[in-house]
Amino acid sequence: MNSSNHRMIVETSGIVKRFGKQTVLNGVDFEMPAGVIYGISGPNGSGKSVFLRILTGLVLPDVGTVKISGENIGSEVEFPQSTGALIDRPGFIHAMSGLRNLLLLAKISGRISPGEVEEAMQVVGLDPNDHKPVRMYSTGMRQRLGLAQAIMEDPELLILDEPTNGLDFEGQREIYSYLVELRNDGKSILITSHNRDEIKILCDRVFTLTEGKLTEEPLVREFDEFEEIRSSG
Repeated sequence: MNSSNHRMIVETSGIVKRFGKQTVLNGVDFEMPAGVIYGISGPNGSGKSVFLRILTGLVLPDVGTVKISGENIGSEVEFPQSTGALIDRPGFIHAMSGLRNLLLLAKISGRISPGEVEEAMQVVGLDPNDHKPVRMYSTGMRQRLGLAQAIMEDPELLILDEPTNGLDFEGQREIYSYLVELRNDGKSILITSHNRDEIKILCDRVFTLTEGKLTEEPLVREFDEFEEIRSSG
């Protein structure tokens, strides 16, 4: 683990979220420093995506506080700054190409150039010169486009829900390598995944969300091709 920076990027205290009579999150405390990859696993419906939405300000907790980079989400700021997120399926305009979709988002934010958008697409294995509309994209291509959208503004924190969903084996390995490099550059990455091998390959610490509670679990990792990259941080 990159231990050179212990500044907390994510801090939650006593998060409770209910939907009707169902308590999805029940007193979740969580801390995440800079320069790490943390993973959250758990069964479908356990509240993983809800927790990520709370971290990004898309959903407000019923009880508890969320701080991202020291700012209280929902009171001091509506949405966390310098945060890229991929949660569920991004809402792209299906009649437009991937590049045009990202250029539109970049124009709205006004933070990055067209060249930086194209670079983000290339990083995740997409051709910015491919003009076919998003409706003709495969599931894996749409996932890559969502990742490009999440990383294109060079965020300090990445929040990724099932980041390699729909990718083939080689595509998964490409994304793993890129995420580990980001972590070694001091970025903080929080992922959810159903893939236990993915969790073992990528994460410095692993948590399980069940019955509204977030608990850390032991991380037993055998040697793999990313160990040398990971330990170089």
